[in-house]
Amino acid sequence: MTELVYQQIIADLKKRIFAGEFPSLHLPDERSLAEQYSVSRSSVKRALTRMASDGIIFKKRGAGTFINPLYLKNESVFNYEEGSNLGVSDNFQMNGQRPQIKVLNFEVIRPTEEIQRDLFLHPDDFVYKIDRLRLFDDKPFMIETGYIPIKILPSLSLKKIEGSIFNYVEQAFGQTVSKSFLSIFAEPSTKLDQQLLNLTPTEPVGVMEGIFFLNNGTPFEFSRMRLHYQYMKYNTFVSVSN
Repeated sequence: MTELVYQQIIADLKKRIFAGEFPSLHLPDERSLAEQYSVSRSSVKRALTRMASDGIIFKKRGAGTFINPLYLKNESVFNYEEGSNLGVSDNFQMNGQRPQIKVLNFEVIRPTEEIQRDLFLHPDDFVYKIDRLRLFDDKPFMIETGYIPIKILPSLSLKKIEGSIFNYVEQAFGQTVSKSFLSIFAEPSTKLDQQLLNLTPTEPVGVMEGIFFLNNGTPFEFSRMRLHYQYMKYNTFVSVSN
C-alpha cells in the first residue's frame, strides 16, 4: 500500500508541475506535502527521493526542493510510471493527452524465424499480427506493429485491440507487462511511413523495437514502433560519482 501511495504522489506532482502550479519551481516542504496528501512524511520523502533520482527535481541544501527546469523544457513523450504496464496507451502522452488508436490490420500468421526466436515459439505456433496507428488529437505520431502468440491470448478480438491490449491482459488474467528489452534508433522513412505519418521523403523516423515480457517471465509480444521524428524525445538522468 505504501508503494501505491508514493507512486500516486509522484503522478500527481508531475501533473501539478506541468499545470504550472509551481511558477517559482520551488516545491513545498515535506511536511506541507504530507498535509496536502494526507499521508506520512515517509511516503512523501520516498516520492521526492525517486523524483530526484529521475532528474525531475533537485534538493539544494538549506534552500529546499526545486523542479529541474530542463525536465519542463524537454518532457519526454514516453512517461513510464514504475509499477504500471509498459503499454503505449498507459505511458505515452503529450500535454496530458493519451494516444488514440486506429486499427490498420489484424490477422493470424505463421511467424518468421526471427519472431519464433524472439518469442520462443515452435515452428507450428501461430501469432496475431496487429498493425495500429497512434494519434494525438487526430494527428498521427506512431505506426505500431505487434506480434503476439495465439496460445497466450486465444480469445483476442478486434474490439480488444482497439484499446490497450496490456490492460486487457492485466484485467482478464492478472498479468502485467512489466519488462522489456528495446532498441531505439532512427532510419530513413519508407513510403508507408510518409503516407501514414505525414512525412516528406527526406524526413526520418524514430524506431523502437523489442520484446515485452509478462511479470511471470513469459515473452508476450515482439513490437516494432515507428515514430514521427518530432516525437522521438526521451530523457535520462546520469549521476556521476567519484
